[in-house]
Amino acid sequence: MFVAKRSTVLGLLCIGASGIHGVALAGDRLLATGGVTQIEGAAGGGLTPWALIAGLGTRDQIGASGFCTSVEPDDFKLTSCGVSIGIRDRVELSYARQEFALGTTVPDESIRQDVFGIKVKVFGDAVFAQDSPWPQIAIGAQYKDNKDFAFVPTLLGARDGSDIDYYVAATKIWLAGIGGRTTLLNGTLRATRANQLGILGFGGDRKGAYSAQPELSTAMFVTDHIVVGAEYRMKPDNLSVFREDDYWDAFVAFIPFKNVSLTIAHADLGNIADKDRQRGWYASLQASF
Repeated sequence: MFVAKRSTVLGLLCIGASGIHGVALAGDRLLATGGVTQIEGAAGGGLTPWALIAGLGTRDQIGASGFCTSVEPDDFKLTSCGVSIGIRDRVELSYARQEFALGTTVPDESIRQDVFGIKVKVFGDAVFAQDSPWPQIAIGAQYKDNKDFAFVPTLLGARDGSDIDYYVAATKIWLAGIGGRTTLLNGTLRATRANQLGILGFGGDRKGAYSAQPELSTAMFVTDHIVVGAEYRMKPDNLSVFREDDYWDAFVAFIPFKNVSLTIAHADLGNIADKDRQRGWYASLQASF
């Protein structure tokens, strides 16, 4: 079943890549209109994908982004680095490699995961359709392959080592929003079986089926180069051995140049495995064109 799912996602990636031929390589979109990069590789906030397409390419161009993110709650560390390509401001292809250091839970050990993503804008334009009340809408999928499933995830009762998350995201941007500042609101609905993003496998003894999990983001430019915002991501609770809490963060993104952004956030990840109240700092550096 999971081989078939992987083939479906990889096939969609190939179809998206076929649209690259004959498209100019450049980055002419407005500042920050590709968002930053979330920890699974998609354009958006730090925790949740938005309907925006990665990079700064217009509808006649290819854009791209590269990123590295470090999240350090009290007892663990998650590092995620990857790349994403935006084709004609319509299709996004992404890849991220995650490494989760297990800290004192399992000293000197870590869990690795690959995430392959595709996103397609299906309706609207968050930036240029200012007279429309409707948001930009995109649909996406993320194929996740846990490289160390036979280690900790299996011991905790996870059912599978790979799976696909499916999501729909709606993003609305007001260029003259709160206080006359550019303001963004995003809602994402994700169908997932992932335990801690997939780092602890997929499905469990408590629940093995997909569940729909909402994700919310808001952001505002407080100056021409500084964005503040917050995110909330709901998550399933599939394993009886340890509860799984929702994630939230509050962030500041500094965009000194059009092609570079640095995001700093305080993240609350709740309970992870045998450790409660996992809170700490999140830092992400991104380059885009």
